[in-house]
Amino acid sequence: MPTVDTFLPDIIQSTFFSGYTVFNTVVYTLILVVFILAIIKMFKKLEIDPLSIFYSIIPFIFLGSSTRALVDNGVYPKTVFLITPGLYILVGLITILSFLFCICLFTKKGIDYRYSLFSIGIIFSLPNMISFSNVNSTAIIHVILTWIFTSLIFIGLVFLVLYIKNNILDSIDKIDLSKFIAKMKKYKINFSIVLAHLFDASTTYVAVEYFNYSEQHVLPNALNHLFDTYLTLFPMKIIVIVAVLYIIDQYFDDLTIKNLLKLTVFVLGLAPGLRNILTMALATI
Repeated sequence: MPTVDTFLPDIIQSTFFSGYTVFNTVVYTLILVVFILAIIKMFKKLEIDPLSIFYSIIPFIFLGSSTRALVDNGVYPKTVFLITPGLYILVGLITILSFLFCICLFTKKGIDYRYSLFSIGIIFSLPNMISFSNVNSTAIIHVILTWIFTSLIFIGLVFLVLYIKNNILDSIDKIDLSKFIAKMKKYKINFSIVLAHLFDASTTYVAVEYFNYSEQHVLPNALNHLFDTYLTLFPMKIIVIVAVLYIIDQYFDDLTIKNLLKLTVFVLGLAPGLRNILTMALATI
């Protein structure tokens, strides 16, 4: 039975628009890789650091996630351009075109492309923001409290690791708190990426444990079946993302590639997290 636009063959709809499977997850990953390679070339040609727009693209992430949440709740129609992967390809193109427009403004008028890009993203997101004027604050509070708690645990673990390294491995009497804070500032991008993924894990955990949602992604479901709890999302996120960031920092010398990969990992954490929390906020009114 058709689930989206009727011009698509049923086999396409059942394969790519009826939840996540191993096959379409691989296909989505390949699409993402193609996008990343093209964007790497763009940043190299422009000679701009991808991390310079790390926070500027947050409104565009909200645009994609909030649109998907509005589709989930029947506010917007379920069409090929408003659900995965069509929606994120569309928002990705809008973001790239907006970025190139801002670069032109920067070149000709000297307007900081970071702020103009953020502003354009806000303008695009305004219609969606209006649609979220009436939401269930209970779901939001559940997520925020869970996220804060797990984030504090992660920061505590980082502090503990540094303490063990200094006191046991390096035989230093105490860890300097100011140095710890300085190290956090130095790696603020990495911290932001991990926290974004903990936010995603928090939204998924709250959704399935308290609001009777079901997880669609392959790996979290496998872990839940193995351990019979979605609490496994949090250590999984920390282990996987920290490992990915370590590999990026240690084995990628090209700064553009390294920073674009970090930007991509950040988006992959924040986007589904925002979609989840906004979907719950509307659906549980």
